[in-house]
Amino acid sequence: MSIDRREFLTGAMGAALLGAWPADMFAQRGRPPASTDWDAGRVRHILPTVSDTRMLIKMSFSEPLTAAPTLRVGTTAIRGVMTDTAGECWQFRATGLDPGRSYSLSCSGSGGRALCQPWDLATFPPADARPDRFRVLFFTCAGGPDSEHALTGNVPVATRNRLLRRALSFHPQAAVANGDHVYWDLHAPKAGITRGRGNPERLASFNQSALVFGEKNETVLKLAAGPQIVPVYGTDFRSTPVFFLQDDHDYFDNDEGTDEIVTFPPVWFQLQLARATQRMYYPEFLPDATRPRGLPWGSVGEGAEGVSESWGTVRFGRLAEIVLYDVRRTSTLDGPSAVFIDRGVEQWLHARTASPDTAHLVHAPSNPLGWSAGKWGEWYPDLLGDEGKLTTAKAKPYWQTGWLAQHDRIVQSLAAMKGRAPLMISGDLHAIAVGQMLRSGQLEMTGNPLTAVLSGPIGTTPMGFPSSVRGIGATPPAHLDMREEVKPIEQHGFTLVDFLPDRIVMTLFKWDRKTQSPEAIDTLEPFHTSAIPRSS
Repeated sequence: MSIDRREFLTGAMGAALLGAWPADMFAQRGRPPASTDWDAGRVRHILPTVSDTRMLIKMSFSEPLTAAPTLRVGTTAIRGVMTDTAGECWQFRATGLDPGRSYSLSCSGSGGRALCQPWDLATFPPADARPDRFRVLFFTCAGGPDSEHALTGNVPVATRNRLLRRALSFHPQAAVANGDHVYWDLHAPKAGITRGRGNPERLASFNQSALVFGEKNETVLKLAAGPQIVPVYGTDFRSTPVFFLQDDHDYFDNDEGTDEIVTFPPVWFQLQLARATQRMYYPEFLPDATRPRGLPWGSVGEGAEGVSESWGTVRFGRLAEIVLYDVRRTSTLDGPSAVFIDRGVEQWLHARTASPDTAHLVHAPSNPLGWSAGKWGEWYPDLLGDEGKLTTAKAKPYWQTGWLAQHDRIVQSLAAMKGRAPLMISGDLHAIAVGQMLRSGQLEMTGNPLTAVLSGPIGTTPMGFPSSVRGIGATPPAHLDMREEVKPIEQHGFTLVDFLPDRIVMTLFKWDRKTQSPEAIDTLEPFHTSAIPRSS
């Protein structure tokens, strides 16, 4: 039977399919991860990622280790590789593992003394497997300094812990942390849109003529970035593979284009700050046979085991594939030929989108499609007009027409898929939203609309929400016709996405800092559920 997805999403057919939702979909809930019962020992944080045959695990310790620690994955011993110069941060890479298998992991120091309690971590199913379910947690903007100011500062780290633990209580099999893990902007002008930008003390704290690793620069970077990552995640995600995607603030600036400064593409020193933060604290993307090795920043390291810093793949058998891409690192300012994403990377995205080897194919860019807040570094030319609304009547300074052209090529690629529901899940805009893209420029999509999702922020300060910073909340741009199923909500939260053979089910969670206590997070339930069937 042919189903018009616009009709489905708004009518009784959607309710009927939701009624067929497996009864145990959320049966395991309300039980936080056993972090309080797990002995972290000398470990400060653990952040793993996996594929079907590999694991990459980043760890830090409460004090420097004078000898390389050993991670045991099953019966295989792996010697740690130091990722700083002090011996506080280490990584472990396991290869040749069995797909779809849960391994027992343990970490020991010199003399074989345990550094923490053992834990479990599973590889993904093999590429040709047909699993019946895959649950993924999506969130954004978990960074920011700790704050004790209940309503004015960043969400306190303890509250971010609580939000993430509530999300983990629903037992996702993977998590996507989409951008803005660090807020410590350097070069944007003092006349920028929020305080703390163009900070002369921050600029003076780095020697931008020197390497990042070693002496002063490394110390400053650890003091700036470490407290925004290490205590936020701790060891809670030790058994949940995490895929970290970088966005503008992870390059230590906001996306700004003014006569005083244009912040992207990132200057070399800030690019190295982003790379060093990633190297020390959270995993890069593991190799993928379908991702070309020659992509820029796409095969960093030795031989076939080189990781990708900017382009990721979450592949769960033949059920689902999520492609992740950073729009900041390879952005250009070349007018009609400008791009956010390197052309070679774009060709990879088109190839994966056209490939029929998974039931679901989802895009997760660091710069969202579907909405605008009038920022410079967006896909869209809209800016805030004198009447307090977005407008294209005036040109957005330093905005590039080529960015929108690339947007339309990606949307066209998604719309052309057969037998799949076009879906894009992103972050950045500090909001929670779901909408259907019915038109993009000249492309009509009413029969098979692209669903766009803003996944929800974890650590945003009230002054960081678009309506405060920009004077307008996330709004559909003039280039699009959007049906907003859930209009952007400027509250903290996250999204869980269940991939099933015949549909995708999304559950949205929100927490209102102004009206709800942190304790309310422990029993947080979805406020909205949306099901998208596979197209005919």
